[in-house]
Amino acid sequence: MIELTLQEIADITGGRLDRVEDPQAKVTGFVEFDSRKVAPGGLFLAFPGARVDGHDFAEKALAQGAVAVLGARPVGVPAIVVEPHGRKQGDGANADIYAHDEDGSAAAVVEALSALARAVTRRLQSETGLTIVGITGSAGKTSTKDLIATVLRADGPTIAPPGSFNNEIGHPYTALRCDPQTQYLVAEMSARGIGHIAHLATIATPKIGVVLNVGTAHLGEFGSRENIAKAKGELVESLPAAADGGVAVLNADDDFVAGMAPRTQARVVTYSAATPPAPGADYVATDIVLDDIARPTFTLHAPGIEPRRITLQVFGRHQVSNALAAVAAAQAAGMEIEDIACALEGHRNASAHRMDVRTRADGVTIIDDAYNANPDSMSAAIAALGYTTSSRPDARSIAVLGEMGELGEEAEAAHRGIVSDLAKYHIDHLVVVGESANCRAMADAAREQGINTTVVGEIDEAITVVDAILRRAPQGAVDWAARTAKDVVLAKASNAQALWRVADGLLA
Repeated sequence: MIELTLQEIADITGGRLDRVEDPQAKVTGFVEFDSRKVAPGGLFLAFPGARVDGHDFAEKALAQGAVAVLGARPVGVPAIVVEPHGRKQGDGANADIYAHDEDGSAAAVVEALSALARAVTRRLQSETGLTIVGITGSAGKTSTKDLIATVLRADGPTIAPPGSFNNEIGHPYTALRCDPQTQYLVAEMSARGIGHIAHLATIATPKIGVVLNVGTAHLGEFGSRENIAKAKGELVESLPAAADGGVAVLNADDDFVAGMAPRTQARVVTYSAATPPAPGADYVATDIVLDDIARPTFTLHAPGIEPRRITLQVFGRHQVSNALAAVAAAQAAGMEIEDIACALEGHRNASAHRMDVRTRADGVTIIDDAYNANPDSMSAAIAALGYTTSSRPDARSIAVLGEMGELGEEAEAAHRGIVSDLAKYHIDHLVVVGESANCRAMADAAREQGINTTVVGEIDEAITVVDAILRRAPQGAVDWAARTAKDVVLAKASNAQALWRVADGLLA
């Protein structure tokens, strides 16, 4: 963060100083809401939560070197106090911290955090030329964020959120990692309702906006894909006009996204990884091939360059579309295609449990894509599982799947629907982790398709079942001990299911 005095922070956030002997004392470090991560010169955010109240850790934060605390009440140590206004967020809030916010204390601290991030990013945009790239979509946000950040780092210091820090807490928290040396901020932007992305855009306003897709993630909260498109399109509406450098990067393969073009005053560029490509797309991938662990190579067609082959080190055909978005965003930021291509080819997975592909000593490959799931990302992961297995003669494919959350009334149908992908890619075994109605619907549909299906209630049981399958010779196998084919396992579900523990257990 840029250096600010306690008085300046109080003025920005509308707070009052309490027990502060020197209002000109400067915060020179990071803003943190985990007292264990506070470093000398930092500012500690005291969030009241469901299980613990950050205000109770104020003294610990000061002992670790925090200059002061930013919270909703006096804490007996130097603090900037923002008074709760009595208004708490409703059920449609974009962060879970409000669930137990009875008096509006959490809302007051979040508003203060947002005000501070807004002031810092606007100052950096004005004084040092900070470029903010915003990314949204129903699936692939984090993978594309990581790709774009890797590419932009080849051009200058870049800040991007860890994992999926993409709501009204993670977004300003990440923005406050920027300092005068930061050239780029890559901001992943999520929404649980209409207006959320528009709000995030007021905190750290993007110059370049990337919209990936409009799928069915959070369908239960939005009610329809049309409403999801309305929310995602708030990103392009927030961009500056083309004359002021605004650029909207839109996926031409998604009709809902392509239809956002009239909603922005920014310059619009489009990309397409479809076969054949969407007519008129500016950035196109052709001749896509995958290696034996589903890493793609493709020919890139982009404005002003000769076509060139690109080989990615990330997994799944869907990563080609993400890579095109990264190329378009980086060119919009002024980078040369040679630098972009080199950075893309050197990129490795940066966020945990997202298409993390590892091979054990015995040759079994584990695909850990368990951080989150919706029907679109589930289809992509199953496709990667099927392709990887198909390149290994006689290998078996095992899908360990759990529940996809936040799908509303369409949940059971969506869980049944992904079985069509299991059948399409000839998945040999399905292990369903969970006994909810959605999990039962998936298992029943899989059995109807003739897929070997096992339902378990616990993760440890899933590990045991998969291990037994891996140890068992397939029917008709000859000289099983000397085989060269190796099996492939996918673990995927929504974040709350923690199915990465299955991948970790199998790798251990």
